[in-house]
Amino acid sequence: MGKYFGTDGFRGEANKNLTYEHAIQIGRFLGWYYGTSQGKKAKVVIGKDTRRSSYMFEYALCTGLMASGADAYIMHVTTTPSVAYITRVDDFDCGIMISASHNPYYDNGIKLFNGKGEKMDEETILKVEDYIDGKITIPVSERDAIGRTVDYVAGRNRYIGYLISMSKYGFKDVKVGLDVANGAAWSIARGVFDALGAKTYVINDSPDGYNINTDCGSTHIEHLQKYVVEKGLDIGFAYDGDADRCLAVDEKGNLITGDHILYIYGLYMKERGKLLNNKVVTTVMSNFGLYKALDKVGIEYEKTKVGDKYVYENMVQTGNRIGGEQSGHIIFSKYETTGDGILTSLKLMEVMLAKEKPMSELAAPVVFYPQVLKNVRVKSKPDAQNDPDVKEAVDKVAAELGDSGRILVRESGTEPVIRVMVEAESDEICEKHVDAVIDVIRAKGHME
Repeated sequence: MGKYFGTDGFRGEANKNLTYEHAIQIGRFLGWYYGTSQGKKAKVVIGKDTRRSSYMFEYALCTGLMASGADAYIMHVTTTPSVAYITRVDDFDCGIMISASHNPYYDNGIKLFNGKGEKMDEETILKVEDYIDGKITIPVSERDAIGRTVDYVAGRNRYIGYLISMSKYGFKDVKVGLDVANGAAWSIARGVFDALGAKTYVINDSPDGYNINTDCGSTHIEHLQKYVVEKGLDIGFAYDGDADRCLAVDEKGNLITGDHILYIYGLYMKERGKLLNNKVVTTVMSNFGLYKALDKVGIEYEKTKVGDKYVYENMVQTGNRIGGEQSGHIIFSKYETTGDGILTSLKLMEVMLAKEKPMSELAAPVVFYPQVLKNVRVKSKPDAQNDPDVKEAVDKVAAELGDSGRILVRESGTEPVIRVMVEAESDEICEKHVDAVIDVIRAKGHME
């Protein structure tokens, strides 16, 4: 990770940590890097979510791009995966999404995609950061070399058509609930389900610039759970602010996590001979119950660091076809280069309709193990995690748990914190083992 950009873009409170000047600089560099430096005019596509500040960042990015001679194609309010898709299929030099995903409205972020619709490589990101820090100088464009903006709502419409074409079944008479989080899915999701014939019920679809993710969407799934039961719906889907992830609710109101989705669709692929390498890709934070369920049906798995970026990198390197996170970032590499909440919804609908089974039955084999995670503030993350006595305590817990649970100790990427997590057959067992490791960290003087 760089100085400004993390695993999911440059994110911070609008005009505090992430400012309009940053956006202008990012636009300036990308317009020059993909255009003038290569003797051509760059084409860059931009999308945004519904945050108040997204308009400011959109105009700032466009200003920077045009000043460097690039043409900026504006998709307006749209989802992150739509920007990735259109960047790839419409031959843009790069794509930009303005969103802070599931964060509150006062935060925002800038996500960058290369011409293949993939998250931009670290080397280019570091060059962007060098320009922000004044280590690189670039010229401004003049006269006929100055860029322009182009209204590109047609790109969003093309993406909607693509989603509709992804469904193998019509949804006639299926009652579907959608929580669009007052975010980017607001302009897309309902139209897709209506076009496929569903009886669509939508909540939190009145964005005002301030209510994105506020007590709604995938971070507050309890509202959709209640809504699905009250309305007698067959299934519900909840998205985050930029709709790159999806959580579901079965007909009984039970939560269907990303881990459930990996199991349900991974098994569906295996049964049809479509699960290349017989593997699904998870992160280290997937629940132990997922691995037990996959073991029972003979599906193998790989574990990556936390972040859909690392999941996708694994899929590219290995050819694995499905991967994701418990939070609902699910990647179907045959169809997309990033997590896509609405596509995930359509894929779950496909399994439900193909197997003619309710979602509760499809998800039943995944029985989540209790989990306890505690954050420990430390003076030095490497010193605490690499301490021989701490390692010995972790190994002792792992040995005691055997194949009935697991322990995970990892560093926070943003705070001076060590996260100690145990999954086991009961909360009491989890608490005992987590506290045993924390006691050693404390006794060795690593805690702040």
